[in-house]
Amino acid sequence: MKKTLAILILLSLSALTTQAQKKKKSNGPEERIVAITTEFGTMKVKLYNETPKHRDNFIKLASEGFYDSLLFHRIIAGFMIQGGDPESKNAPAEKMLGAGDIGYTIPAELNDSLYHKKGALCAARTPNPEKASSGCQFYIVSGKKYTDEELNSLEARMGSKYSAQQRIDYTTIGGTPQLDKNYTVYGEVIEGFDVLDKIAAVKTKPGDRPVQDVKMSMKVIK
Repeated sequence: MKKTLAILILLSLSALTTQAQKKKKSNGPEERIVAITTEFGTMKVKLYNETPKHRDNFIKLASEGFYDSLLFHRIIAGFMIQGGDPESKNAPAEKMLGAGDIGYTIPAELNDSLYHKKGALCAARTPNPEKASSGCQFYIVSGKKYTDEELNSLEARMGSKYSAQQRIDYTTIGGTPQLDKNYTVYGEVIEGFDVLDKIAAVKTKPGDRPVQDVKMSMKVIK
């Protein structure tokens, strides 16, 4: 009787372990989150597991302190805020920024389910035919709200079709739908939209650089 009971307990434990392993596998890799801190507050961004090359590169650079003291050097109201140029660290006010890089690019990881809604974290790039991303420069979409008629016009012009969820997002929270399928989207803001709005509203000068520097620092929190 005791032997039978012991066997049943072992079988139950084995079944629970198998279920836990299956659940962990189905859930995929752990979600990674990075905090981007500025004088206006902190934004928390979630990185997508569907874009592993960009996710891992961003985590690596943030962990190494690469982004600390760099600037959001290009800000266009109703469009996006861009940062990550290594030449922006301690850059004099008259210096034109945006050409700095880290010496490598990342292959494009375009995914139709990941798009340029407000708060999307995306990779900047040069106009290269492979659409390979900058190894360090990124932008966060501030965007604007679109009407269904405007989205219909963009569909006709770009030969694309927006999903029902994309239409909901672009008409309610906004975004930059004209960039879809051309730049890798690899994360999104999950906290701190008010910070994004404040940065997007700063005064800029010719070249879209803020009149007053907007510095950043990053910390991987998960």
